[in-house]
Amino acid sequence: MSKTLHHGLLLLRVLSEQPQGLTVSELADAISVHRTVAHRLVRTLEAHELCRRDHQRRIVLGTGLVSLAEPVQQDLRTLARPILDELAESTRATAHLLVRDGAARMRALMVVEPRGALVHVSFRPGQTHSIEQGSGGVAVLAHGPHREGERPEVTEARAKGYAVTTGEVIPAVTGISAAVPARDGTATASIGISVFEYTDLGQLGTTVAAAARSLGRLLD
Repeated sequence: MSKTLHHGLLLLRVLSEQPQGLTVSELADAISVHRTVAHRLVRTLEAHELCRRDHQRRIVLGTGLVSLAEPVQQDLRTLARPILDELAESTRATAHLLVRDGAARMRALMVVEPRGALVHVSFRPGQTHSIEQGSGGVAVLAHGPHREGERPEVTEARAKGYAVTTGEVIPAVTGISAAVPARDGTATASIGISVFEYTDLGQLGTTVAAAARSLGRLLD
């Protein structure tokens, strides 16, 4: 096994778990290498736009990961379509699949509107927002370990198995989302619905969580 490649991939994994970014020294400690080795790895990954430095000079994931992920995301859309169709029709709400876009944002990969509904939420695939806002990002964060200072909504979502937020992405709209579990136990995507009003939040949350688990099983 190539030690350099191993450390580079490990560095990317560490960055994916640290949306606020890390310094070179912190990265070196995280992957157990000397600071000069971490610096060389960062320079190489920067050259391929797989990581970048933010305004505080901290290292975060780069936009080059998006193009690498596109073929995988096309497969993800294909697998998710029937699940989102069923979710939209059973809840009479707009269903959506969101994916993590870099370290700190979520992007709408697919949106399915309910057929025949008199009123429903409408938004376009491709829209992005902070991972700290909206039920989709909260659900993904809740799938990971507890973080010091995390939002109460993240802690609550971890306990319930689904996240709920209101008015954080679209005014007056409630989002209900659950993380799509990957084979390795992580989550970089979420399935959810967006509604103007609801009568049984618990039932909607259970339905959304079941849809997310269904997609997770297809990805195994």
